[in-house]
Amino acid sequence: MGWRVKRQSGSHKTLARDGFPDFVFAFHDGEEIGPRMLSRIARNTGLQPSNL
Repeated sequence: MGWRVKRQSGSHKTLARDGFPDFVFAFHDGEEIGPRMLSRIARNTGLQPSNL
């Protein structure tokens, strides 16, 4: 997929990939990512929710 965690500050992770702007999102260990957040991540990264 080409995305990597560039850095983390607290619960916020910054994903990076060549040719795309960095993408920041909050991730809390032990909590499931909800459908709205999956949709937001997919929209901003070009991935499909099924790839996440």
